[in-house]
Amino acid sequence: MKLIVQIPALNEEETLAEAITAVPRRIRGITSVEVLVIDDGSTDRTVEVAKQAGADHILQMSSHVGLARAFLAGIEESLALGADIIVNTDADNQYCAEDIPALIEPVLDRRAQIVVGARPIREIESFSPVKKALQRLGSWVVRVASGTDIPDAPSGFRAYARDAAARLCVVNTYTYTLETIIQAGRKRIPMTSVPVRVNTVKRPSRLFRGMGQYIMRSVKTILRVFVIYAPLRFFMALAALFSLPALAGIGRFVYFYATDGGAGHVQSLVLSGALLAMATILFAVGILADLIAANRSLLEDIRARELLRKPQRLQQTAKVVHAVDFANAS
Repeated sequence: MKLIVQIPALNEEETLAEAITAVPRRIRGITSVEVLVIDDGSTDRTVEVAKQAGADHILQMSSHVGLARAFLAGIEESLALGADIIVNTDADNQYCAEDIPALIEPVLDRRAQIVVGARPIREIESFSPVKKALQRLGSWVVRVASGTDIPDAPSGFRAYARDAAARLCVVNTYTYTLETIIQAGRKRIPMTSVPVRVNTVKRPSRLFRGMGQYIMRSVKTILRVFVIYAPLRFFMALAALFSLPALAGIGRFVYFYATDGGAGHVQSLVLSGALLAMATILFAVGILADLIAANRSLLEDIRARELLRKPQRLQQTAKVVHAVDFANAS
């Protein structure tokens, strides 16, 4: 069993070395442990620090592409390097690397194909009360949208079995954490969560400038992913919002027509007709979106098979440093 710990990094020269050296190189049930650093267009000494700290592989993006795309490029590179299990962690050393054995245990025991490390949110001193409340609320929304039971959805400390990793396809450019959980839930990939510890991180997050931006981007991500993977359900719900008041308006007109001839109540009938027309359009859009979603599912299955069939890189024990244009990364 080969484990690759991937670390997306953007200008992390101050903390990257600590994150790499903290990775345990001997784990029960694992034959070899390797570290892959994904350099997301850093302008500092991130690549040099990664080499000096003992990273086994370094994947350099041709430009800054964002966390989600760097994550996906790392997944594809790890699969090409022959990883049986992939662990994703942060370059700021937020997560305790000593918990990697506990994180991959459900995968080794075949109890799950994706494992998400659940942080002790209530005990993290650097999180404000508002942020803690929003973390719990966001995780609840993701659980509802995905049909899973993951208590810490934004956590980036995760383990993926090879087959599950190949089936992931991130569309969002902001972050992969929410999308991959909803996607895995819709694809019925077995998931679970284990408690993990965290280290103190002094610098603020680089993903968002403030809590308002984080909320807006998270809501946008959840809605977009839900529409992509459950389009018929989404558009049927919208169609129901238009059709129910339309039916009520028609019922009102029929009542007055039966009692006093309906004089003066034609407006209700006109409004109801317009609402029913909108509901019909939304229903038709839902049918088309569902067909597109089915085609997307077939394409993702083909992509997963191609990733699993790709030959492993010949020099797996040597460092791999090369530039990647994300447009051609797949």
